[in-house]
Amino acid sequence: MSLTAKDVAQILELLEQSSFDSLDLEMDGMRVQLRRRGAGAAGDAPAASLSAAPRASAASAAPPSAAPASAAPAAATFAPVEAPPGSKAVTAPLLGVFYRAPKPGEPPFVEVGARVAPDTVIGIIEVMKLMNTVRAGMSGQVVAIPARNGELVEFGETLLFVRED
Repeated sequence: MSLTAKDVAQILELLEQSSFDSLDLEMDGMRVQLRRRGAGAAGDAPAASLSAAPRASAASAAPPSAAPASAAPAAATFAPVEAPPGSKAVTAPLLGVFYRAPKPGEPPFVEVGARVAPDTVIGIIEVMKLMNTVRAGMSGQVVAIPARNGELVEFGETLLFVRED
């Protein structure tokens, strides 16, 4: 797999719109490292480097949930949303652009008042032209949807609230 200049530009744009200071991405032997100059100072552009990395064996590869310790504090920099009483948040499983509907002009997957099951698709997060479905993960009724359609969401950011059954 190779990344085009457009792909790298999209990745840079996502980093600029986030509160993260760095991003390390490795896929199919390609490694992309992005770092902001000045470690997050306003107005600084990220620096990028591309390199071919040796492919890791399945036994030695780190699990996808393992994140660098330095990324943990940055993940909670989005504005927290207060949960309606008796509800639980469904959060973004990754950083990307959140879409409430399958296509522009189509109705949203869910609206306030809708009933959801754990496998109900509640939205899509786009990352590098890949569409990732987001599921409710619980049963209940949707009581609020703070995430806006077509806007960047960060890992752990609240997409919607569900009052569980």
